[in-house]
Amino acid sequence: MNPTVAPQPRKAALAFIFITVLIDVLAFGLIIPVLPHLIQDFVGGSTTHAAYWVGIFGTVFAAIQFVTAPIQGALSDRHGRRPVILLSCLGLGLDFILMAVANSLPLLLVGRIISGITSASFTTANAYVADVTEPSQRAKSFGLIGAAFGVGFILGPLLGGWLGDIDLRLPFWFAAGLALLNFVYGWFVLPESLPPENRAPKFDWSHANPFGSMMLLKRYPQVLGLAAVVFIANLAHYVYPSIFVLFADYQYGWGPREVSWVLAAVGVFSVLVNAVLVGKMVKWLGERRALLFGLTCGVIGFTIYGFADVGWVFLIGLPISAVWALAAPATQALITRQVGADVQGRMQGALMSLVSLAGIIGPAIFAGAFGLFISDDAPVHLPGAPFLIAALTLAGAVLMAWRYARTPATAPTTAT
Repeated sequence: MNPTVAPQPRKAALAFIFITVLIDVLAFGLIIPVLPHLIQDFVGGSTTHAAYWVGIFGTVFAAIQFVTAPIQGALSDRHGRRPVILLSCLGLGLDFILMAVANSLPLLLVGRIISGITSASFTTANAYVADVTEPSQRAKSFGLIGAAFGVGFILGPLLGGWLGDIDLRLPFWFAAGLALLNFVYGWFVLPESLPPENRAPKFDWSHANPFGSMMLLKRYPQVLGLAAVVFIANLAHYVYPSIFVLFADYQYGWGPREVSWVLAAVGVFSVLVNAVLVGKMVKWLGERRALLFGLTCGVIGFTIYGFADVGWVFLIGLPISAVWALAAPATQALITRQVGADVQGRMQGALMSLVSLAGIIGPAIFAGAFGLFISDDAPVHLPGAPFLIAALTLAGAVLMAWRYARTPATAPTTAT
């Protein structure tokens, strides 16, 4: 699996990583409509108990990623992006098989732990994009990767909802096949993006543990502020995987198939924003204002979700909150401008550790709030309370972005 630096043009390299991310997101999207219902079956059908267990699953998954993401980033800086992506795809494929045959809640949880360890391609994909694009084009390129996520979440949940109506286990088998197909595709097609001369001279454990990797952020004061935006925004975003499937069933009576159509609509809007709007809006507004505008739309969308008593009102919030997708590529572009090629992987690993840290906290907050506000002990019956909490959280990201989102005046520096 020794990577060789491919001479392909940058557009071709981006196409390869687009396909790699797309197939991985498809695999994850397949299980979104069915995993909470499978957990619900294991706890006797109780929505309240299922909400708490979904929160536990999310927290454990994120805790594992918190530990492993910087290791993956440091490995990709030292040995290249390609082998890390390939091992991720192989591990995910085998893990989905384990979850497909799991006959107990603990075994299903073990499967999610393994997923947390092996889901490296998302972290490394961002470093890959930074390797093959000029700083001025990175927001647009990150938008294309966001579009891959969108396409994956159009097709994945649709297939997952349809397959889940047949058998709750079937989406896991299909996801396993996609992940293993991605491994084969990457083995034969995916080029290496990081030349040997640009790699870190050694693998440094001080950068490969989550707290050590986050110390890297202190070297770049503006990155530290933007990293706080990444953390807060992702904390708010965890409301979706934490409660949406159970919320939609409880509040609107939507089953796996209806949920899959809503998630597909989210994917369509995401593709439109990332593939069509990001490049134009960032060019027109600049990275700072695009970031602020995107975050503000997210706040408005979450507020609509929180007060939506009927399904059609919830759907009104979808296109508004979709514009939030402007924020991520704009933030990534601003961050990657601050650092050299030799540290991009570690920087992405540090950021992914922050995302995982948000994931440790988020599911407990949102799933716990959902369980509380639909229970008999609720101070007020408000199933949408988690979305309102997310809106307030994201408003904090707007304030942080207002202060720290600035285009650097100097060239990025290298680190050792």
